[in-house]
Amino acid sequence: MGLSYLVYPGAHHTRFHHALGCMHLMQKAVETLKFKGVTISDDEETALYIAILLHDIGHGPFSHAMEHSIVENIHHEAISLRFMNALNTQFEGKLSLAIKIFKGEYHRKFMLELISSQLDMDRMDYLKRDSFYSGVAEGNINSDRLIQMLHVVDDTLAIEDKAIYSVEKFLMARRLMYWQAYLHKTSVVAEIILTKILKRAKALTQSGIFLECSAPLRYFLNHRISDDSFDLTILEQFALLDDYDIMGAIKAWQFADDFVLSRLCNMIINRDLLKIEITEGKPDKAQLKQLKSRLRETFPVNENETDYFVFKGKLINIAYNKESVPIRILKKDRSVEVLEEISEQSHVKAMSKAVTKYFMCYPKVLIG
Repeated sequence: MGLSYLVYPGAHHTRFHHALGCMHLMQKAVETLKFKGVTISDDEETALYIAILLHDIGHGPFSHAMEHSIVENIHHEAISLRFMNALNTQFEGKLSLAIKIFKGEYHRKFMLELISSQLDMDRMDYLKRDSFYSGVAEGNINSDRLIQMLHVVDDTLAIEDKAIYSVEKFLMARRLMYWQAYLHKTSVVAEIILTKILKRAKALTQSGIFLECSAPLRYFLNHRISDDSFDLTILEQFALLDDYDIMGAIKAWQFADDFVLSRLCNMIINRDLLKIEITEGKPDKAQLKQLKSRLRETFPVNENETDYFVFKGKLINIAYNKESVPIRILKKDRSVEVLEEISEQSHVKAMSKAVTKYFMCYPKVLIG
């Protein structure tokens, strides 16, 4: 949940907790499907547990907040796959089937849907877990009910129609969790500041300025890592990184000589973040320009450095993507229909439309 603990003090749970929870739910799902007559071999069962346990292993410090900051333009799933391949070599091919399922190359397509779809074990765990630890009750879902209603039809995952209201609640919970937790304005601005801290630290380091930090973090500050250059040596360095490397560096960098880096780090340490305004329409360009001008008069920064403190962006929330693999509903006559066509709730169709909001950030002193 990145820096969501700044908003919800209980949200200190880790991705390791989530990985274990996902595997627990996968065990329940496999048990349910086997009870309903779906054939799953011992090797397939083990592969499903390995795949879901490792599905997020490629996440770096602070998860999505720094996904494209530590390394350049590499999605965490690609890094997860690199870890799985390295482990497969270490364990002499015992992860081969798990990797095949994870990549969507296994002929039994429902197995990938259990790991990655619009109603997978990943989402069922993180919604319930994040709701519990943050205290956002609207995100609570009945994962047991959803799993008990799972079935496989024509090699695809379906859910029995008597659970359709649980599915609708699941989608609504996901929508609300995004607005109230994952895209909460304080979480958003804190995570952007975090990425800008690393961007500034990289720029300073690569210009020859020494910054105190752990050896693994220094490695990534000194190098620009792309998809092509991400080899086993880099993977080993990446595995050494966690949230403590970042927070330890931020605590040291708050006393840096560079004003930009020092100021940004102080914002995180002292919880004195930038002001964020969220609007339905795009921010006014003239206002942004005026704020940047006022910033240069207030702080010792040049024109290029104003983007660290005054910037705009947008937030997109889509609870149900009908362009993706749909949620299939198994009716009593054994026919299958997609959720949005049979749901009585008009909000299911509404949730399939992307909601976009815009934001603008700037130091509070500029409007004091």
